[in-house]
Amino acid sequence: MRDFPSCFGESGVQVADSSSSSTASKTAQNLVTCVYKCQLQGVSCFITVTWTRTLMGQGLSVGIDDSDNRSLCKVDIKPWLFSKRKGYKTLEVDSSIIVDIYWDLTSAKFGSGPEPLEGFYLAVVLNQGMILLLGDLEKEAHKKTDSNSTPLSFDSVFVAKKEHIFGKKFYGAKAKFCDKGLVHDISIECDTTGTNDPCLVIRVDSKSVMQVKRLRWKFRGNHTILVDGLPVEVYWDVHGWLFGNVMGNAVFLFQTCLSADKLWTSSQPISNPSMLSRSCSQRFKGSQSQDLGFSLILYAWKNE
Repeated sequence: MRDFPSCFGESGVQVADSSSSSTASKTAQNLVTCVYKCQLQGVSCFITVTWTRTLMGQGLSVGIDDSDNRSLCKVDIKPWLFSKRKGYKTLEVDSSIIVDIYWDLTSAKFGSGPEPLEGFYLAVVLNQGMILLLGDLEKEAHKKTDSNSTPLSFDSVFVAKKEHIFGKKFYGAKAKFCDKGLVHDISIECDTTGTNDPCLVIRVDSKSVMQVKRLRWKFRGNHTILVDGLPVEVYWDVHGWLFGNVMGNAVFLFQTCLSADKLWTSSQPISNPSMLSRSCSQRFKGSQSQDLGFSLILYAWKNE
């Protein structure tokens, strides 16, 4: 997980760096990073799964870090066209910890992004005990891994996701804000062309949950919404849309809180274009130690 909190990693975009926006957007549009909190021999660890897509095909990487962000092991499964859709790798963390990673994307179905939607599995097995299972082919995964865990016997929690979304006026994504909650449709609407007073509207499942008028004066800020009865703090920075180049991007952070007393009290405006990225890093790291819940980071790119 060491790459994720820097808002996030080498592919992270500093909002102020408009000169590299075009190159960054081409790379970013085929990258999704997910972080899961698991138990490694009774100690908390974080598994980072990064899905990629290039002209050569689909690829992914799996990394395991301890609670201090120290890398324990990592494997890169490079993009493929006709190979590597199915396989496994064995990693030795130390003499007492063997990690096996199994994947099968032979029949995987994809949407517009690099993350598979169905027809696949990705399993991480520790000493023959499964600690993470992704995908809908659970029976196939257990048969292949020969693990001694049932789908409900291991405890993994989806804690963070970074995604790049694209549009001209409307930008969409999906998110599940709590581990047992529903998957929600998130819609961001903002028309920055042909108007002197653009307005930002965010909807969850087609219901408007926040609206920011006079956006040129309020291009950075934060607001609390409720989703599934939980407070969700929304931070936005649309400086790149309003004052950047044609391919400028905006950054949105959705952070759930388990209780009202853990809500961030900072309501001060973000003072420079890259501050939201730094703020993402600090708050994401804080969520690990305080169990604040789920973080969703969206980079919204304009397609002109």
